[in-house]
Amino acid sequence: MPQLESKPRAWLPRKVLAGTAIVLSILAPTATTRAASAAENPYQRGPDPTAASVAAPTGPFATASVGVPRGNGFGGGTIYYPTATDQGTFGAIAISPGLNGTWAGIAWLGPRLASQGFVVFGIETNNLNDSPTSHGTQLLAALDYLTQRSTVRGRVDATRLAVAGHSMGGGGALDAALRRPSLQAAIGNAPHLPSGSLSSDRVPTLIYAMQNDTLVPPSRLTTLYNTIPATTEKAYIEVAGAGHNYIGQPSTTLARTMIPWMKIFIDDDARYSPFLCPLTNRDGISQYRDSCPLI
Repeated sequence: MPQLESKPRAWLPRKVLAGTAIVLSILAPTATTRAASAAENPYQRGPDPTAASVAAPTGPFATASVGVPRGNGFGGGTIYYPTATDQGTFGAIAISPGLNGTWAGIAWLGPRLASQGFVVFGIETNNLNDSPTSHGTQLLAALDYLTQRSTVRGRVDATRLAVAGHSMGGGGALDAALRRPSLQAAIGNAPHLPSGSLSSDRVPTLIYAMQNDTLVPPSRLTTLYNTIPATTEKAYIEVAGAGHNYIGQPSTTLARTMIPWMKIFIDDDARYSPFLCPLTNRDGISQYRDSCPLI
């Protein structure tokens, strides 16, 4: 399967980056520096974020969608995309449902994330009982289709791609990240990864655990999170009172943490860092770990 080249990352030592952030925070921001910052980041999309905007059911971009038939290595799906044509290309994320699940079960993620300035590909799997490894293979095939053959490929920046999924699909997203380190981000929601190890993970990874999940309990996901190397950006969020299929209903708790993660790592957008570093709004969250400052 072809590998996509990643946009360059500035892999400076964490202490250097943290020190730089402290110095910059002391300086009073001006309109000139803010404009320069936006000009220096060609991936930045949308207005300055607020706590209300990242939690809103609809973001600043109008969206449309297009269906994709079965084939091309995965079971089809739906692509959601911003309709704006004056913003350049957008980063993209492919998302997979879990065991015995279909995209319809988590489809609220499509328009919600796309309206924040992303192309979102919600996929169906070839079979309802596909393994996490198969989910990962299909997510990568979906990204290749999205950037190379889809009707919206001209709207997508092929160097800014990410994967996500729920349960088996979440394990598939983590598996895809292990196999394609050029990805910009990975998000596993209650992910089932049989190997139990992310020791070779180089992709910024966010893991969600559900506090009352008996299928993939938080203890297992804490152990999995701890295998991620110290050199890889990471975060762990445990959703209070939630069960395994919590993602099946629209969730502000998920949206207001997923969106900053995607903005920081897919769009290199430092405007979203304060929403996670530190996590000031802990409503609905029982545990939070991170590798802040998430540069």
